[in-house]
Amino acid sequence: MEGKLPFPNALQKRMSLLSANKKDIKTLVTLLEQHITPSINANKNFFKENAQRIYILSGGFTDFIYPVVKEFGIDKTHVLANSFIFDTKGKIIGYDKTNPLAQNNGKIKALKMLKLKGNLIMLGDGFTDYETKLHRAVNEFWAFTENIHRDPIAKKADKIVTSFNEVLLSLQKTKQLSYPKNRIKVLLLENIHPKAVEMLQQEGYAVTSLPHSLPEEELLEKVKDITILGVRSRAQVTKQVLENAKKMLAIGTFSIGTNHIDLSNASQKGIAVFNAPYSSARSVVELALGEILLLYRRAFEKSQLQHKGMWAKSAKDAHEIRGKKLGIIGYGNIGSQLSVLAEMMGMEVYFYDLVEKPALGNAKKCNSLEELLTIADVVSIHVDGRKSNTNLISEKEFKRMKDGALFINLSRGFIVDLEALAKYITTGKIKGAAIDVFPKEPKSNEEPFISPLQNLPNVILTPHIGGSTEEAQKAIGEFVAKKLITFINTGSTMLSVNFPNLALPDQANVHRLIHIHKNIPGVLANINKVLAEYALNVSGQYLKTNEEIGYVITDVDTHYKKEVLEKLKQIPGTIRLRTLY
Repeated sequence: MEGKLPFPNALQKRMSLLSANKKDIKTLVTLLEQHITPSINANKNFFKENAQRIYILSGGFTDFIYPVVKEFGIDKTHVLANSFIFDTKGKIIGYDKTNPLAQNNGKIKALKMLKLKGNLIMLGDGFTDYETKLHRAVNEFWAFTENIHRDPIAKKADKIVTSFNEVLLSLQKTKQLSYPKNRIKVLLLENIHPKAVEMLQQEGYAVTSLPHSLPEEELLEKVKDITILGVRSRAQVTKQVLENAKKMLAIGTFSIGTNHIDLSNASQKGIAVFNAPYSSARSVVELALGEILLLYRRAFEKSQLQHKGMWAKSAKDAHEIRGKKLGIIGYGNIGSQLSVLAEMMGMEVYFYDLVEKPALGNAKKCNSLEELLTIADVVSIHVDGRKSNTNLISEKEFKRMKDGALFINLSRGFIVDLEALAKYITTGKIKGAAIDVFPKEPKSNEEPFISPLQNLPNVILTPHIGGSTEEAQKAIGEFVAKKLITFINTGSTMLSVNFPNLALPDQANVHRLIHIHKNIPGVLANINKVLAEYALNVSGQYLKTNEEIGYVITDVDTHYKKEVLEKLKQIPGTIRLRTLY
């Protein structure tokens, strides 16, 4: 297919592998009908309307090509391909070698026989398709890469198209297609897992992936023509960044937290935000448990001494975790998993959460934070990043904790007053701590890290690695990438952190109108007034709102005037209108 072997030789080698009968062709046709290229299948009406202008030239066989393409309105005389030779029992024993398509330059010969007039465009993915342009049998060769991208062929093409929608766009059949996927630009920051990059590229998007974060002034410039932005926890997506992101439709934060994104402004600009609330939970829980074990045995402290050449074997202040009371603040996905695993290791579990949560296993619910702090031998924080949690644990809370307690924070840096924690570790009231998140974190691995907790006894400091395992990062990459792709392709907003959550069915033979607006009265009525004015047939409509915005999805027939879209954009309160075909 890349031209490394003369076509007749390649065809002969294929035939030598084939052992089939005429009845097998019907089975093959059924299979092929189930695997028609998606963008081709989606534009069946275009083929039917333009069947007299479309020819299929193939080194394959008419016997199975025509039964598939006839459903697209293509006449048999417009299918030029090879033909099988059968014996009396229907077994395939060869092919017609006199057919031009079985010979070198076959497509060129076939085109000359057709004597077609006008601007001829060859759409294909192989060397014999490119040859037609090379020998001037057609005016242009477009490399079609939705099924396979052959780099040597694509480099020779006049145009590369990743779907048939792009062909229609180039032919100015714009009412039949959505925005071309290769024009959807994706910027991924902070070394997001390769699985996410692969998924987004396979979808046809143009992806740029960087291993680091970007300062605001640089990010302001980068986002100007970006459709999708992907970040982890360092990049700050501020109001100013969003103001510059005129083309942005979605943000994926490949982490649990979203406090580094201005969610309200994203909503007001019609930008959906998705995170990964579940994918890294197990990794965080395992780190928390490991740190509790290390702190109780003072193993980390002893390891540091041994690296310095000191032998400090002693049972003093080293304890088992069995029978110890674990206090969990925040009983969500992570807190509840930690509860179950800690209890399996013999700990007594207590928890406190602002929201009523069912206790798992033998865990006991505390009625207040103060109650939990006075009970727990170990306090582990697993709350979200809302502003009201700033300094949730400070001087007063440390003072209330039991003498000799351990303290763990793997949630958010600003939740804990580190100066107060350092003070109580120094006095000995807090016997050990493990901190993974900090109020101010370096923007890259090259920037120095400074903390009041450095060089204190029995303190484990880690660089925000709670969810940093290969397993978690791959799961996060897959989860967020899938959410972004589904939103771009269908408008579905399930598990968005700032949009009303709507799960949408796939659309077929309709146009999907997506209307994002401020949550004010009367918008839906105005939308339906426009649809009624232009007599649009509605096959499905979905509405959901939150405190800030409303989200209306309307599936309509494909035939309507362009003025409909302009009228919908002019409805008071409209933030953004998208159209999917």
